[in-house]
Amino acid sequence: MQVMKWSVIALAVAAGTTQMAVASQQSDSKGFVDDSSLNLLLRNTYWNRDYNKGVDDRKTWGQAFITTFESGFTQGTVGFGVDAFGLLGLKLDGGQDDMFELKSNGHRTDDVAQAGAAVKVQFSNTVIKYGNQMPSLPVLAYDDSRLLPQSFTGTLITSNEIEGLELNVGRFTQDSSMASSSSDSGELKKIDVYGGSYKFTDDLSVALYASDIEDVAKKKYANVNYQIPLSDEQSLAFDFNIYKTKYDREFVGDAGDKNTIFSLAGTYAFGAHALTLAYQQNSGDAGYAYDIGDGGSAIFLANSYYSDFNAEDEKSVQLAYDLDFSAYGVPGLTWRSAYVYGYNIDTATGDAKEREIFNQVKYTVQSGPAKDLALKARNSIYRADNSYGTDLNEWRLFIEYPISIL
Repeated sequence: MQVMKWSVIALAVAAGTTQMAVASQQSDSKGFVDDSSLNLLLRNTYWNRDYNKGVDDRKTWGQAFITTFESGFTQGTVGFGVDAFGLLGLKLDGGQDDMFELKSNGHRTDDVAQAGAAVKVQFSNTVIKYGNQMPSLPVLAYDDSRLLPQSFTGTLITSNEIEGLELNVGRFTQDSSMASSSSDSGELKKIDVYGGSYKFTDDLSVALYASDIEDVAKKKYANVNYQIPLSDEQSLAFDFNIYKTKYDREFVGDAGDKNTIFSLAGTYAFGAHALTLAYQQNSGDAGYAYDIGDGGSAIFLANSYYSDFNAEDEKSVQLAYDLDFSAYGVPGLTWRSAYVYGYNIDTATGDAKEREIFNQVKYTVQSGPAKDLALKARNSIYRADNSYGTDLNEWRLFIEYPISIL
């Protein structure tokens, strides 16, 4: 952890010797009201998980109302502001525990609601925020993949004083699951996060982060992203991600306490098309665990779909294809298909395998009364050895319509 800390400091020093400070965000502030925004997101979600091995199928249909308010900062050397959110989810049919809470009578609640707020202070290009937040860092990332988003309570400092360099330091002491009305429904005692990212050029960026989840785990994360323009219509991109985790014995018991997982993806883009080839590898005494106080999206790895291909000793390869239909006269329509094959999974009965076929199509209305209305359909066909996983066919359907109120 100390090595990671000094690496981040060295990154900041190196950046400071090569880049000038950027113009002050606070000096450009227009005021608390003039820079404020109030938005409402209407989200309709339907999930259908069809299991093939004696497990009860899950079907959930819900309607969400997600309201977010972000104030501007008061003018002056130091600016003050407030951010807030209000969440309401209504069950239309079915129900599962990552969307609606389970009551004592064994039935799901018909609705879930939550509200939160955070105060913020800005000076120069540094913002300090305390309260209910939705951070999105590699080692602390809220989950927004179902009906309502996950949230955390704590303090986060974000600094952009040097051009291309972002530094983050934070401490959070509460987490709320996506299906809960409580701001402290998780079992988080405390998580400390720190790190940053630096953009050397338009084509090269790096990131270093670390976290300490009390009585659970300590994590380190690194990323390198490099893009090579080949022509006006072609490019080659490489994305490398790695996590190193040391689990606390109180958390894993007699299980292994060390894990390293990395992924390397290469993408060749040509016109409206893109082909991606990725390799991911897990090693150590255990698999990679996340959503253990660090959020349901704290897995910045290439082969994460329905399955994350993050089991003990697992290796996985991916081939994916993306198509942007705007080149064919349908702007706003995109398609992604991927096949991921995982093997060498260490189980009590020997090595196991898993595989997933993933397809997703999304369309966003570009103009007219329904502008920004988004329709998304996602399908996963998952198969695994009997010794490891449960086969399923899954559909996730989303309809989202953002409304700008202020």
